[in-house]
Amino acid sequence: MTEPLVIFPDVERLVVEHLKNRPELAGVLVDNRTPPDFDGTQKAVLVSRAGGVWVEDIHLDQPLVDLEVYGPDKPTAHTVATAARTALFTVRGTTFGTACVTDVSEVDGPRWLPDYLHAAASRYLSTARLSIRPA
Repeated sequence: MTEPLVIFPDVERLVVEHLKNRPELAGVLVDNRTPPDFDGTQKAVLVSRAGGVWVEDIHLDQPLVDLEVYGPDKPTAHTVATAARTALFTVRGTTFGTACVTDVSEVDGPRWLPDYLHAAASRYLSTARLSIRPA
């Protein structure tokens, strides 16, 4: 007997949609790509899938998600990074299409990471692992 085809959610879109509706990130650009006028000084959270694994025998996707957080200066970027970090943990128990997020764990907390493409940018990077099951 063949098992039904597993449809993986777009984890970047899942995280973007969740974070952009969080009150602690009001006024912050949240997306998985930079806008055309991006110079690194805007308050922004950029979401990217950085890998992860599918655990077939228990039907569990464990994507790694990077949050690149920007601000006009280091203290502001850090404040946005900690708000994004906190907000990401609230995705536990939510559904997105045919997927349910069962857990979130931090792999690498916010760390300062200069952006050499945008000289005026202040940037922090963090990585989280989500656990996602078909709903």
